[in-house]
Amino acid sequence: MALDARRLLILRDVARAGSISAAARELGWTQPAVSQQLARLEREAGGPLLLRGPAGVTPTEAGEALLRRADVVAAELHAASEEAAALTELRAGRVRLVAFPSAAATVVPEALAALAGDHPDVEVLLEEAEPPEALAAVSSGDADLAVAFGYDGPPAGLGPLTWRRLRVEPVHLVLPPGRRGPGRRGLAALADESWIGGCVRCRTHLVDCCAAAGFTPTIRHTTDDYVVVQNLVARGLGVTVLPASALAAYRHPEVRVVPLASLGRRHVGLAFRLGADAVPATAALVGEVVRAARGTSV
Repeated sequence: MALDARRLLILRDVARAGSISAAARELGWTQPAVSQQLARLEREAGGPLLLRGPAGVTPTEAGEALLRRADVVAAELHAASEEAAALTELRAGRVRLVAFPSAAATVVPEALAALAGDHPDVEVLLEEAEPPEALAAVSSGDADLAVAFGYDGPPAGLGPLTWRRLRVEPVHLVLPPGRRGPGRRGLAALADESWIGGCVRCRTHLVDCCAAAGFTPTIRHTTDDYVVVQNLVARGLGVTVLPASALAAYRHPEVRVVPLASLGRRHVGLAFRLGADAVPATAALVGEVVRAARGTSV
């Protein structure tokens, strides 16, 4: 039969106090209640653990063996209590965060800096990934939080994950220097242009917007690096569309950015498993990301 750790600690208290009555006073229990717990522990141990006499109690050989273990149990419980307190009070903790590139360049640094200032012992592990991979990491337990996006709504593939919207940002047309805007014709005026496509979701959104304008774009170059995209556009190698956060992370001085309502909007938010935001370290990071998203201009 397994020994009850709580009763083992009561045995330790009685041995240290020298008598059952003295231990009962220290514990704030009645003497019969302490005696009852000791009797149960002796049944679990299979024999007497204390010799009772007029001068108090004396541990038996079996009692001495258990008392040595009781000290280890008490130390481990104290360590566990301290560890839990450290996590609860944010004196420790680790959060695994995955974010898409432009969020990792704008919102995330602000959030991590604020968290480090308030809770320097909380460790954040940051990894960069596009939404499908980020959401999969959270779903599998390989990450705690994902900063992800979807066009004209939350991202596909959320499943049972909780979604907390951070902001909605416009998508802009990006043209080479000196190039005239599309005017009233909108995207249709750019049907004969060479296009530069981004990640899979961004390319899909671009194709859908162009289809709504009556044409299929000719995508000459593909890269999910918004710096590369703008450098290509700046040299007249194509036109593209970029969300506001990508332009906030990096803005080539020579490209022309044109707002165009028909390009829709991108929804940026946090994804996490149900209840994850109740974990102190994770909750603290969620709060900082929310504040950073509100304060970072796009």
